[in-house]
Amino acid sequence: MAVLFVLIVGLIAGTVSGIVGTGSSIMLMPVLVYAYGPKEAVPIMAVASVMANFSRILAWWREVDWRACAAYSVTGIPSAVLGARTLLALPSHAVDLAIGIFLIAMVPVRHWLARHDLKANLWHLAIGGAVIGYLTGIVVSTGPLSVPLFLFYGLSKGAFLATEAASSLGLYFAKSVTFERFGALTQDVFIKGLVAGASLMSGAFIAKRFVLHLKPDMFRLVMDAIMIAAGLSMLWNATQP
Repeated sequence: MAVLFVLIVGLIAGTVSGIVGTGSSIMLMPVLVYAYGPKEAVPIMAVASVMANFSRILAWWREVDWRACAAYSVTGIPSAVLGARTLLALPSHAVDLAIGIFLIAMVPVRHWLARHDLKANLWHLAIGGAVIGYLTGIVVSTGPLSVPLFLFYGLSKGAFLATEAASSLGLYFAKSVTFERFGALTQDVFIKGLVAGASLMSGAFIAKRFVLHLKPDMFRLVMDAIMIAAGLSMLWNATQP
């Protein structure tokens, strides 16, 4: 029953994240904790996130902005390794609290920046990759953090989904390898991650037909909603013992 529950929620989470670019970890993580316990849930989610991002790349391969991906990844990947090593010694509650506040605050900030026509460039992506990469190594999900960064860069719909996924793929892969080296990613955990990841991958391809019919204004509205939900979720996690 636990595996079936993970597959069902994973399919829903994969579809949602395939539409808005994030949210799969936030939706699936509580289910993984319930099914397998918090100690296994983090590396399971890391493996599943690698598969989820890979599926979005496959679905939108022609839309990837490889320059933006390279600028973000060149600093993000080593930072993710450093963050994953820090995870073993640093409690994540304070980080969850800070990220939750940041996500909610970014909604009005994003609208303010849009009104003033401010844009991110490749240097901003590199700086953001370093910061977000490190946090990705520590906490379960920082996907919503990369959302405003790539939107400010000027990406939307398929191009946004593909480029964000390609950029995040390296971070989560580095995180998974680090877990494996520290003994947290056993064969049993890896198989569970594959199962969860398979459901997320299926959802990404279901989502493509919805994204193609989304108008830009509706896409941005959905993004605001998922960022607020993600922020509230992280604030809730920060209050849990």
